[in-house]
Amino acid sequence: MIDLHCHILPGIDDGAKTMDESLQMARIAVADGIHTLACTPHIYPGMYMNDGPGIAHACARLQAELDRHGIALKLVVGADVHLVPGLIEGLKNGRVPTLHGSRYLLLEPSHTMPPPHLEASVFNLIVAGYTPIITHPERLTWVESHYPVFQQLIAQGAWMQVTAGALTGVFGKRAQYWGERFIGEGHAHLLATDAHSTGRRLPRLSEGLEVARRLVGDREASRLVTERPTAVLKNLSPEDFEPTQKEADRPSMIGRWFSKRRPSP
Repeated sequence: MIDLHCHILPGIDDGAKTMDESLQMARIAVADGIHTLACTPHIYPGMYMNDGPGIAHACARLQAELDRHGIALKLVVGADVHLVPGLIEGLKNGRVPTLHGSRYLLLEPSHTMPPPHLEASVFNLIVAGYTPIITHPERLTWVESHYPVFQQLIAQGAWMQVTAGALTGVFGKRAQYWGERFIGEGHAHLLATDAHSTGRRLPRLSEGLEVARRLVGDREASRLVTERPTAVLKNLSPEDFEPTQKEADRPSMIGRWFSKRRPSP
């Protein structure tokens, strides 16, 4: 499996604090069946002042330590990017890294309120040649009132990434419901760990993958952690890759099932 969202680099954001913790996270990932992992620290001006060259240096340093300790994990560069002014310019000049130098980037919206002009901002990124991957939409406090907006973003060309832990209840019943809904209704392209530590938010995909299998079957679940992440790392065009399985391809009763399970706000 491939994990395209992990805060494993030590001491540069709210993820791993030390090199020892990073190495332990890597061991957990490998034991879970992850062979390639994207190092994606936050880039958030005023809070996490990371940049492309610094992330690449930290990634190379951690890779050397993994190799020295015989941990069979391949690292690639990325970032968990916030929607701020000058983002497109930063992507073009390398200050903001995409995933493995591809057209794909992780885009993290505000957790507490919908960003103003979100659809226009995503559209501008796509026009500039990038494919934004919206991270953990199931965990945003405003997902209930904006679920159709995420579907519109997908129609524009954006991808959605659901957190594996959300599917197993790590973030509560509400995030679990919306994570299952994004997966079950065919609105998720990727499953990732968004791991930050060796504790509650650890780098493990397999348990969430089992939930995805129950919702969409083995073939589509495999696409979430293998085929589509591979397409990202190879910089394949989204148009050249098989789309998500749409709700219309499955029994219409799935929509009623989610309606009955919807948690109270």
